[in-house]
This record gives sequence, C-alpha cells and structure tokens, in this order.
Amino acid sequence: MSNSKSLATLGGGCFWCLEAVFQRLKGVEKVVSGYAGGHKENPSYEEVCTGNTNHAEVIQITFDPQTIAYKQLLNVFFNIHDPTTKDQQGSDIGTQYRSVIFYHDPVQQKEAEMFKAHLTDEHVHKEPIITEILPIESNPFYSAEEYHQDYFSRNPSQGYCSTVVKSKVDKFMTKFGDLLKNQV
Repeated sequence: MSNSKSLATLGGGCFWCLEAVFQRLKGVEKVVSGYAGGHKENPSYEEVCTGNTNHAEVIQITFDPQTIAYKQLLNVFFNIHDPTTKDQQGSDIGTQYRSVIFYHDPVQQKEAEMFKAHLTDEHVHKEPIITEILPIESNPFYSAEEYHQDYFSRNPSQGYCSTVVKSKVDKFMTKFGDLLKNQV
C-alpha cells in the first residue's frame, strides 16, 4: 500500500462548516481553513471579508486516496452546500462564500467536471450548478489565521457554530455515516 497523500481544495460557504464536516471523514488526515482564488498574497480574514481581494473561504484537505477517493470528497462537498447560489450560502453573502473547486492536477479537474456534469444531467438541483472549477496553481492557497483552525471543535457553543455549523455536521453524519472515522 502506498503512503502517498493527496490534496483537495474546496470552497462552499463558511470554511468553519466545511472543516467540521471533512475532519470527520475516514481517510482525511488534515483539514486547514484558508483562502484561495484572489489576487492578494497572504490576505487576512478582514481583507477577505471586504470582498476586495476576491478570495474564497476554502479548506485544504490532506487525504489518503487509498482510503477515500476524490470522488467521495466531491460527493460530500456537493451534498453539504448549495452549489446553485452565486456568492452565497444561507445568510452568508459575498464572493468569499462562492462555490468553487480548486483542482491540483488534471485528474482532479476531469473528475470535478464530470461530477458537476453528472449532477446537471441528473437534474439533482432545480437551478443550474454554478460551482467554479479552477487550477490551484494559478490560485494559491493561503492558510487562515490560527483562530479559524479547528473552529467548531474548539467553539461548539458559539452562536454560529451551535446553529449553522452543527446542522451541516448533523446532516452529513446522517447521510454519510458509512464514511465517518471511528469515534473514540
């Protein structure tokens, strides 16, 4: 068995929500909240929130492709956010909340394009899927500030976490129970 790890970078609303879900998946070794897709080097959270940098809030996932396939990550991703709303997830509005996949190689690009096309062909959503599929190499990932990392686990009682993040985690756990890491 290979020890090689792969990266996936996804944006679908607030990174706290995505991080909390993907941390629970078998085969996911690390999830880092951050920013990608903008034009400013190493932006701050405050700068991203203005909308002026054009960065999306994203997570970068380190995963073992022998345990969980990239397509499985895409399936979870498309199930836990609304890929049909431009620059918005729920009450979170702004370009930083857009739906976007930053692929790391041509295989990921093709898989993401095929997955999106399949959802479109199957009419899974009433509205068109507007998820962007872009190369990470021309849209560098920047890690968010430390206080954003592992946010839900460290702040489960915080208002946004106890309502918005928890509901996404609960939905994920119900739908994808077979993909959960063993709980200790």
